Amino acid sequence: MATAKEKPHHEGHRARLKARFMDSPTALADYELLELLLFMAIPRRDVKPLAKALIKKFGGIENVFAASVAQLTETDGVSENTAIALKSVEAAAKRMLQVGATKAPVMTSWSRLLDYCTAQMARERVEQFRVMYLNRKNMVIADEVHQTGTVDQSSVYPREIVARALAHSATAVILVHNHPSGDPTPSDADLTLTHELVRAFDPLGIVVHDHLIIAKTGHTSFKKLGLI
Repeated sequence: MATAKEKPHHEGHRARLKARFMDSPTALADYELLELLLFMAIPRRDVKPLAKALIKKFGGIENVFAASVAQLTETDGVSENTAIALKSVEAAAKRMLQVGATKAPVMTSWSRLLDYCTAQMARERVEQFRVMYLNRKNMVIADEVHQTGTVDQSSVYPREIVARALAHSATAVILVHNHPSGDPTPSDADLTLTHELVRAFDPLGIVVHDHLIIAKTGHTSFKKLGLI
C-alpha cells in the first residue's frame, strides 16, 4: 500500500500519458487513447489493463465505442457510469460527423456523408433502413430511420416514405441501409426495393440520388454500379 509520501505508480503514468497526448494527440496507441478516457471515469485506479482488455474483447477501439452499455458492463471493472462515459464520446463523434454531412450540399460533401453513415450504421447488429431528405440546394433537411430489422420490399413501405418526402417538401432523397454481415453487395431484395422506390418517387419529380449499402468492410453505391 502507498504511504502518504508515496504515490501510486499509475499516477506518474497518467501524467506522462497526458503529456504525450498534449504533445502529439495522434501518436497514442488505441489502448492509450482509451486509457485517457477511462482516467476521467475511474480516477483512482490503474486502467491500462482495463483498456487493453476492452480492446481485446471487442476487437478494436471502434467496436468498444459501438458496444452497448449492457455489453460494456459485462466486463469486470466497467460500471454503468464508465460505460455511459464511453458511449457519450461515441455520441459526440457521431454528432460532429452529422453536422459535417448536413451543413453543406451533399454533392460537395459526399465523403463526409459516407463517414457519417458508416459511423451510424456499419456496426449495427440489425439492419436499418434510413432516408435522407434533401431540398432544392441538395442540403439534408431530414434524416430518418424508417425500418429496423430485416429490410426488404415487404417491410419498407414506399407510400410512407413518399408521404414523409412530401411532408418535408423534399426534392430528392438518398436511401441508406446497412448489412450487418459485413458484405455490402446488393441482394435481389435490395434491387427490388430500390426500383419500387424510384418508381414511387418518379411521378412526383423527386429524385433518388443514390442508394447506399453500408457495411464494416466498406460501402456500395447503386449509382456508381449503374443500378439507378
